[in-house]
Amino acid sequence: MLSVTDALLAQTQTVLDGAYVREHNPTRKVIGYPYLREADVMWAKRIWQVIDLRQKINQTMYFPIDELENRKSLFDVIRIGLIDQGSITAYGTGPTQEDDEFRYPLGQAELDSMLNPVVIRYRENLDTGEKEEVRNVEEVTSRDVVAYKIKEDWIFDKQRSERYVRIIGIAPIVLRYSESGEVKGQKELFWLYYPECRYIFNNYDVFNTHNGSQEMTFDQLFQMRMFQGYIVKEDNVYNRGVSPTWKGVDALMESERIKNDLFTLEHDLWHY
Repeated sequence: MLSVTDALLAQTQTVLDGAYVREHNPTRKVIGYPYLREADVMWAKRIWQVIDLRQKINQTMYFPIDELENRKSLFDVIRIGLIDQGSITAYGTGPTQEDDEFRYPLGQAELDSMLNPVVIRYRENLDTGEKEEVRNVEEVTSRDVVAYKIKEDWIFDKQRSERYVRIIGIAPIVLRYSESGEVKGQKELFWLYYPECRYIFNNYDVFNTHNGSQEMTFDQLFQMRMFQGYIVKEDNVYNRGVSPTWKGVDALMESERIKNDLFTLEHDLWHY
């Protein structure tokens, strides 16, 4: 005989939360990239962009904060691939905290300590008036991710007379805090090899603000460039980004100049 809890659970499993049965995206296959020969690459440039999740167009990557049955934030999807499935590999940023060449794969123990760091804070003892150290394990959640950094190659294929943008890597960015809890800046949590991420990104929907029946996957979102980013670095002889040379508005202006040069180059290849 079923208990009351089991009976209620069985009844819940027969409830359809919607007007029709949805076919989940795990049935979709990842569309492979067109084959590209090195001899056909007439022009190439590597670009680094930051996708700020505070911008409205990018908020589909940030929300929902709490997981829903049929929708998750991008970082929650990444956690599933890293922790639950083990289908993707995280790469550390190295001793300089700036390495993005996938040279430092993280083991499970390193990844667990990174996603569940021990945070040291100080508070005043009301009895003695002295500061005392407090250690807490604070899990990194989608709420803590403020941006994503992507590394991509812009390529012109002379065989097809077409310009491609291939995303090579993606890194979640979180805030850095001082011992007093003040924001000190931002840091890249780890890097992911994007071609490896495409399979799990293709299994989860992104919210469509215009039509709920025509949702796209995270992989489709990136392939169709349905996000807004600003360029923080282009490959150069000094291997330095935009910020060390320009500050504030000047850095944004330089980012826009690089972006305009990329589109102008493509348009100049054609004559009408």
